[in-house]
Amino acid sequence: MSGIFIETAIQVAGILLVSPLIAGIYQNIKAKTEFRKGFPILQPYYDLLKFVRKESIISEGSGSIHMYGPMLVLCLMILLAFLIPVQPNITIFGPLADFLGGAMLFTLASVLTILAAMDSRSNFSAMSAGRSALFSALAEPTLIVVFFAIAIETGTNNPYIAISLITSHSSLYLSLTHIFATLAFFMFFIFETGKLPVEGESLAELGMIDEGRTFEYGGKQLFYIRYASIIKQYLLGSLFLNVFIFPWFLQSGIIGSLEDIPIMIGKWIIFLVFLVLLEQSIAKIRIFKITDYLSLSFILSILSIILFVVGGFS
Repeated sequence: MSGIFIETAIQVAGILLVSPLIAGIYQNIKAKTEFRKGFPILQPYYDLLKFVRKESIISEGSGSIHMYGPMLVLCLMILLAFLIPVQPNITIFGPLADFLGGAMLFTLASVLTILAAMDSRSNFSAMSAGRSALFSALAEPTLIVVFFAIAIETGTNNPYIAISLITSHSSLYLSLTHIFATLAFFMFFIFETGKLPVEGESLAELGMIDEGRTFEYGGKQLFYIRYASIIKQYLLGSLFLNVFIFPWFLQSGIIGSLEDIPIMIGKWIIFLVFLVLLEQSIAKIRIFKITDYLSLSFILSILSIILFVVGGFS
């Protein structure tokens, strides 16, 4: 019984410690492809430490949601760290984990971020939150429908059991339902984490979305929201790697849980190289085209379910 507690602790600690490293590796690889030296891969750790040390200043007139929202979002990400499979063995809360519940928690975190920006009483943050709400109305349903497609394909709503079934049954992995769900989730991932030029800090027009929502934060509140964003990227990417695209090579047991950490880093490096090359090769999308992009991802997720129901492609 103690083994499951140790494996759970290893998984959660691994997520919390490795997620900033993955963010740093991505920025470093991206800089190299642009012929820049770039920041060191440990830079996200330095930035988070800097935010913790700074004094928190709350704008006059802002409400309690603005003040405590970032902390709640970080708590939700830590809770999801107990549920998202980055190792094959079920964690303490593994039996309670399900795809739709996880999707709802991700959606709740997005809603809290938007509400916290609105509660800052800043016109700039409110404008950014409004744009974010518009895009989330298309992005979050895609996440829910994709998870639903994987659940009906595998016959289980538990992500740990789904991984086991997909790795042992190649027909599930090669089915059209799984392929369309994978494409839809990939499009959702690169939008939600800003990996494609659909919303980027380098462009003022597009940077108004992500940076605008956190514009009024500083100090510990900025640490909470930035760390939560880094963890969210790692959790969504690990879901994509372990459930959709590359569910093999994960190890079992306590020693296996430790081995899963470098295995996941290796998977992530390959994935990040692909993401950076894709980002560099695709033209930037104007802000009014984001809805078209997200609509396509939602259509692909719906098609994955239709193919299963109508044709039984599983």
